[in-house]
Amino acid sequence: MTTQPLLSSLPLFPLGTVLFPGGLLPLRIFEVRYLDMIGKCHKAGSPFGVVSLTQGSEVRRAGAETESFAAFGTLAVIREFEMPQSGLMQIECVGTQRFRVRSSELQKHGLWTAEVESVPDDVALEVPTDLQHTSQALRRLVDTLEERRRAEGDESVRLPIAQPYRFDDCGWVANRWCELLPMQPELKQRLMELDSPLMRLELVSDLLARTGIAG
Repeated sequence: MTTQPLLSSLPLFPLGTVLFPGGLLPLRIFEVRYLDMIGKCHKAGSPFGVVSLTQGSEVRRAGAETESFAAFGTLAVIREFEMPQSGLMQIECVGTQRFRVRSSELQKHGLWTAEVESVPDDVALEVPTDLQHTSQALRRLVDTLEERRRAEGDESVRLPIAQPYRFDDCGWVANRWCELLPMQPELKQRLMELDSPLMRLELVSDLLARTGIAG
């Protein structure tokens, strides 16, 4: 990956969550600043950046403090787009490339833009034997969700994990558990920023053991 800016004037969407590469993100959009942004991204087929809020709220209110956000985020690509009524968009995005914010600017209409550079993708790494239980537990969960959907006879029911499944890959398994486990956004952010997918999976394994979900 290059260390040169990946994108300049990248529109940002500060949210109270963390988007991981390969993760799904459904959004209902009604603020004017984001309706315009998402409309342009959808028309151009271009991504926007999802960053986790460290101050402020997702919806701007009069007198509220200005948003601040983490220095690392993830590009989001719109894969489904609906506008059921005027002033409302419903979209589903998928996370792709992680990035580091080099500089950001708050525009007059309340939209943040940034110059960002790419963060290298996780190295493909097979799940080691001592962490296989994390992958097996995730596979069982996905199988259960798929069986439930078939039993209900409703193929429109959305699963929280997108195919293709990569149960043998450290980074993919760790990222999916990070999305599913109840944890503070600050912890999710630290896990997302880790360079080592193996270390991320080891930490997730500890969390799974504490909750009794696996191992």
